[in-house]
Amino acid sequence: MHRKLDDMHTRRIVLWASLLGVFVWPMAIPLLGGGLSGIEVRTRARTLAPGEVVVVDLTLDADANAVQVRLFDRETAAYRLGAGRWQALLGVDLDQPAGDYVLTASTDGGATGERVLTVTPRKFAVRTLRVNPDFVNPPKSVLARIQEESRFLQALYDNPAPARLWDGPFRRPVPHQANSRFGVRSVFNGEMRSPHAGTDFLSPAGTPIRAPNAGRVVAARDLYFSGRTVIIDHGLGLFSQLAHMSRIDADEGDSVKAGQVVGLVGATGRVTGAHLHWGLRVGTARVDALSLLALLAEDAPQ
Repeated sequence: MHRKLDDMHTRRIVLWASLLGVFVWPMAIPLLGGGLSGIEVRTRARTLAPGEVVVVDLTLDADANAVQVRLFDRETAAYRLGAGRWQALLGVDLDQPAGDYVLTASTDGGATGERVLTVTPRKFAVRTLRVNPDFVNPPKSVLARIQEESRFLQALYDNPAPARLWDGPFRRPVPHQANSRFGVRSVFNGEMRSPHAGTDFLSPAGTPIRAPNAGRVVAARDLYFSGRTVIIDHGLGLFSQLAHMSRIDADEGDSVKAGQVVGLVGATGRVTGAHLHWGLRVGTARVDALSLLALLAEDAPQ
């Protein structure tokens, strides 16, 4: 829910942070923090626009057993970094409207803190592709399969591991250049379809695909649109979808470590050629995986 700012001093701070993001992008920008009673709230983001990851750093006057962060009417559990230090990952969905939003933090002991985030508008490009017509208007014979796969995926995303499973910095699943077409509006065979909710890496067929971080494999199967796919639950609502594989090298239920090979790059599903599609979800938000790497990779600025 929007909460409009009434304090002119706060408006100047938010404006300054927004301008800073324009001039220093694509490096991660530390945004000014705030606090109410016992929690200092600071945020870091590559830029505050749809499709971006936001890291929330929390400093508590007194430690707590649990800390919750709320933004966009959704609540996320924070994880402990050390005494009095907590962190949470949030996502700005690719369809999130621009505007001012209040982020709040609270502990089980009653401490609170908040700050205002200003989501800026973002215009996504449009791409035109030619693919197998069955992947644009699927035949009736596969509609039941598509519906069942959709229910399967939604059930996964609705039931994330309640604890953080990842450990340490995140890494690229393949070493090749990313062709970041996240959020682009796709026209397949002349028909508009859903936005591209992932980041593509231009890797040749057969390239090993490595887990971006530790987690549990919750899907390792052939799906109609994304082909041979592995989905890793990193915990606390963070999921990696690695799609279009030529071969899957993991089983559902496996625990994987960062860097572990989970498959090979391929061209299965709705594709025009071999590449890796890395889809990232933070809670219900579809975000650009490159924004996560900009904040929490080994070489990311802190």
